[in-house]
Amino acid sequence: MSETPDYTPPKVWTWNKPSGGKFASINRPIAGPTHEKELPVGRHPLQLYSLATPNGQKVTILLEELLAAGHKGAEYDAWLIRISDGEQFGSGFVGVNPNSKIPALMDRSGAKPIRVFESGAILMYLAEKFGAFLPTEPALRAECLSWLFWQMGSAPYLGGGFGHFYAYAPVKIEYAIDRFAMEVKRQMDVLDRQLANNEYVAGASYTIADMAIFPWYGGMAKGLRYGAGEFLSVHEYKNVLRWADMLLKRPAVRRGNMVNRVQGDPSTQLHERHDASDFDTKTQDKMAKAN
Repeated sequence: MSETPDYTPPKVWTWNKPSGGKFASINRPIAGPTHEKELPVGRHPLQLYSLATPNGQKVTILLEELLAAGHKGAEYDAWLIRISDGEQFGSGFVGVNPNSKIPALMDRSGAKPIRVFESGAILMYLAEKFGAFLPTEPALRAECLSWLFWQMGSAPYLGGGFGHFYAYAPVKIEYAIDRFAMEVKRQMDVLDRQLANNEYVAGASYTIADMAIFPWYGGMAKGLRYGAGEFLSVHEYKNVLRWADMLLKRPAVRRGNMVNRVQGDPSTQLHERHDASDFDTKTQDKMAKAN
């Protein structure tokens, strides 16, 4: 791996050149909309605006699990937001999430619409709204929320740190890759040790902690993140692999992984979801075989 030339930070940083990398065209140091565009609204109370990145998959997995558990009020429309095209900077999306990140949710089930943004907040909101997948006993609830926020605090090192410098940065920087690879392996070890003594992340029950952690760390264990499975020796994390395989057997997890997905085998993609019938039997069978 090549190193970058010596660099001395200026006294005051200025935005005078593209940041480089895959997402250079949409990176900028200011917030707010770049263009006017209203968001579509479907027929269900819950309107999700997202993309099937790990953060987006957390929410669609929970929504599909809620529906599978019989919570009919969890019916939702999932609209595709193509972040590589800058759709998250449209005025309508910024109105739902001023941080311009997917996913974003509008709950229109009450007299006044409620916006919820940040994936962890959406998981908590929906779990509390439907009284599911979040324990009510204080100790169990604390354990679940601790692991939920572990994911929220840890995954940026996996994605924006390791993933960026390993897979997307225009220059391979040995120091950056080594620094973040070390941290990702430490995090995988934290999770592996927890799962050595627990069926699910927060204990004996399946919770929103599993749904939050699975797309990031389950995906990493299965070699699906950044093509880095061999590089990080993910086969070492036997307990994470056992847990990931268990979750992949859940039909709701497989469906949630498909929603707003635009990459990979076409049979694993459902660009928008507006009704349960959008998952036809043929597609589900293909997903089962793929996993």
